[in-house]
Amino acid sequence: MTAPRPAAPAELAATVTDFGGGAQTMSLVAFTAVATVTLLLCVMTGPDRDDLDEFYTGYRSLSPLRNGLAIAGDYISAATVLGTGGVIALAGYDGVVLALSTALSLVLLMFLLAEPLRNAGRFTMGDVLARRMPGRAVRITACAVTLAALLPMMLVQLAGTGQLLAFILGFSGDSLQTGCVVCMGVLMISYAAIGGMKGTALIQMVKIVMLLGSGAAVALLVLARFDWQPGALFEAAARGSGVGDAFLRSGLQFGGGRYADLDMISAELSVVLGGACLPHITMRTYTASTARQVRRSLSWAVSCVVLFVLVITVVGFGATALVGRAVIAGADPQGNTAYLLGSRAVLGADVSTGETLLFTTVTTALFLTVLASVAGMILACANSLAHDVFASRRRETSPSREMLLARLSALTVGVPTVLLAAQIQHRSLQPLVTLSFCVGASALAPALVYSLFWRRYTRTGLLATLIGGTLAVLVVMPGTRLVSGSPGSAFPEADFNWFPFTTTGLVTIPLGFALGWLGTLASGRAKAEEQRRQYEAVESWILAGAVRGGRGGGA
Repeated sequence: MTAPRPAAPAELAATVTDFGGGAQTMSLVAFTAVATVTLLLCVMTGPDRDDLDEFYTGYRSLSPLRNGLAIAGDYISAATVLGTGGVIALAGYDGVVLALSTALSLVLLMFLLAEPLRNAGRFTMGDVLARRMPGRAVRITACAVTLAALLPMMLVQLAGTGQLLAFILGFSGDSLQTGCVVCMGVLMISYAAIGGMKGTALIQMVKIVMLLGSGAAVALLVLARFDWQPGALFEAAARGSGVGDAFLRSGLQFGGGRYADLDMISAELSVVLGGACLPHITMRTYTASTARQVRRSLSWAVSCVVLFVLVITVVGFGATALVGRAVIAGADPQGNTAYLLGSRAVLGADVSTGETLLFTTVTTALFLTVLASVAGMILACANSLAHDVFASRRRETSPSREMLLARLSALTVGVPTVLLAAQIQHRSLQPLVTLSFCVGASALAPALVYSLFWRRYTRTGLLATLIGGTLAVLVVMPGTRLVSGSPGSAFPEADFNWFPFTTTGLVTIPLGFALGWLGTLASGRAKAEEQRRQYEAVESWILAGAVRGGRGGGA
């Protein structure tokens, strides 16, 4: 079978990017139905009384399969689906490596951090860090770093909502796009405030099943177009890329700098370490009732993410082969529409009712992905604000008061995020995604590794890691090529680029670990010995979940 060649750009502009009135109408109806049903599900499954365990952990009642689906749903965000698919479609090999790094990040969480996190934590990351070093300073700092890590990613996904829906539904105008951002933001805040952990978990399950199911169907159609030969697909993608075999080799994504190889290593480190430690991912480990369940949950989550990597790779290469790299970049310089363009292209110009239904399922899955991803992040931020900052001000806070604080915190976090997202929606926001991963890798990862495994780690070392790692990322990030100095940067008209990489990880990750070590040394030998004794008292609890000689305990 001869592999299909991409059509001419002018032809594709008139067909592929025009989804048709039937698909747009069906998508609008599906979006409305999904928003209504998921909100009702949150109302029905959310906590019906002032029970903190129910709101924060859902009573740890989720089975490993359901919890694993929820973890995978939180992990595969809209930025991952659209952004990673775009990088694969535009950069080929480099995009596949990035996608594999996301899966490797979850494997790292599964084998290194999941069980100790579940054993040491209760509701938030502040609980984990304060297990050995109690105090408001630790909790407030943990909350501040949680916000610094998640707010940028929430902004990216919310800000892209208006453009995504405009692209799918075929409307234009800033006021309509802003209205979409605001409406979506209201839904996300409602999910977090009403549904709590159990409600948002249910939405994540529905989202991941729809996303993987529709994506797998599209990927199979792509492979069928190339006679089920991956090699033919890769060759056609290389031709459609306009750069030939370079599309199948490393260099397109990071070839613009002087240190391309180091830049790629820096990006992979940031994704692997940062993705595993972001608070909306780690909070799902607290919902497992036993250490065995958290392992099984992560096994299901890893399986889902690996399947997603396969799907997004096939669809991304299919988009380049069938549509062409030039058309994808013309629709969006970052390639965020590649997943949709590839899905539409594989269905052909004359679509049947079944194919229209499949494309509507794809768009609805993306719509639900945006809703579910940001709702989980708002919940993580709200939980940290309520539990680590507001409730810790008093020695005893009633469950009803803390529940109210958590729901108000969802508003406190969500409303400014929605308003800010509406203001920046037409900027290149890739630096914000990178910022989130870099904060996770440079501040949260060293703090968790040291807190869970280093006996002599002190409060000074912990604060130095969290504050120093975060500040280092915030200082270095504006100097990267993602912010200025290139046509695809956030400020292409300016050039204050002084850092030769696109991510900060190569410098700030070692710095985060070094600051924790130096802070511990600065605390003195006596303080380190005191921390060692305190750690030994809870070591079996943290590492094995053993409480008073028993099994399966937890925080």
